[in-house]
Amino acid sequence: MFKKVFSFVFCCLSTAIFFNVSAQDFKLSSLPSQYQKPVKNALKAAGMNRTELEKVLANLPKEMREGAAFLIAYMPKNDLTTIKSDHLIHNIEKAYQARSTFSWAKEIPDSIFLNEVLPYRVFSEDLDDWRGDFYDRFSKYVTNSKTIKDAIVAINKNIRDEVKVDYNTQRKKANQNPSESISQGMASCTGLSILLIDALRSVGIPARIAGTPNWHDNRGNHSWVEVWINGKWYFTEYYPDKDLNYSWFLADAGKADPNSKEHSIYAASYKPAATSFPAWSETEVYADNVSQRYIDLFNQQYSQQLKDKSYTRLNVTMYLSKDQCQPEGRTKCNVDIFQGNDQIGGGSTATKLQDANDHLTFIVKKNQSYTLRYSNKNGPTEKKVTVNDEPLNVILYFN
Repeated sequence: MFKKVFSFVFCCLSTAIFFNVSAQDFKLSSLPSQYQKPVKNALKAAGMNRTELEKVLANLPKEMREGAAFLIAYMPKNDLTTIKSDHLIHNIEKAYQARSTFSWAKEIPDSIFLNEVLPYRVFSEDLDDWRGDFYDRFSKYVTNSKTIKDAIVAINKNIRDEVKVDYNTQRKKANQNPSESISQGMASCTGLSILLIDALRSVGIPARIAGTPNWHDNRGNHSWVEVWINGKWYFTEYYPDKDLNYSWFLADAGKADPNSKEHSIYAASYKPAATSFPAWSETEVYADNVSQRYIDLFNQQYSQQLKDKSYTRLNVTMYLSKDQCQPEGRTKCNVDIFQGNDQIGGGSTATKLQDANDHLTFIVKKNQSYTLRYSNKNGPTEKKVTVNDEPLNVILYFN
């Protein structure tokens, strides 16, 4: 018995001594060559927090060291000076645990794993030790998943009931971390996206946040989630649609302007990318402009719907009043279209400055009923319409 206790104590003391000494004796040359210079620069920028980062690099096993180097090399300046070694080590260990556990995670290229699974943060939210808790929460849902898509669908289907968070504009802030959203039971579209991304990453699924600073018609911003499957990116949301790459917002995303910083669509990146996410930060949140992919996807789905004889157009125009039903009497109005409780689209009506044939158009199924929700001079209101075989023109009035 004494021998066993002595061995255990000696082992713990040896580990503690190794931890301290190795942090001091850390060598950049032990890292993959592509990370040596950026890590050196990052350690210099860390200032008094340098030792915390060196502990991470020195004490993780060799197979996790590239991941640690990647995170530190491209770490936001704020985190370089404040993040603690325990937080980073735990995040890295749990990420690699997921990679070794799930079949889809084992097949992910290193570049995707490092940038879209390993990062401890999605956007600009406050640091949160979410990964261990989320691994315990969500791994049970993917135990029987055969493919990465099966796993994505399982997480997407169950996340709301698991975390009990819903969309609510009364949340304390837009970019909440998981703990903040769960404690309040509410979040913005950004907060909901962060929850879903962290849930997906916790079980080794590559995921990132995407969104626009402002829709093409200036109705405001929106955020959602992209997932990686076999070399391609697809989109989904916290409240999923019928399948990946389907959502009420695709018609708006399809009108993005790749040449407009304000009206483009961006996908965030942990490592430096072509641009930054202007909705949140000009420097700290790297991003790629992915507008063209959404434009192409919308055009593809739009053309398929037009070829399908079960769909037709629903055109919406708003005039200032019933006695101003000329092109010059048109006014802008944000209109959302619902089928039952599900929003299937949204947009803004044309103003007097636009072509007389320019309408807010929705592609909808024939012989169905829909609800248009909008605001007039009296406030929020709605109009129920039924679409038959022919295109339907709907007139709204502000006064």
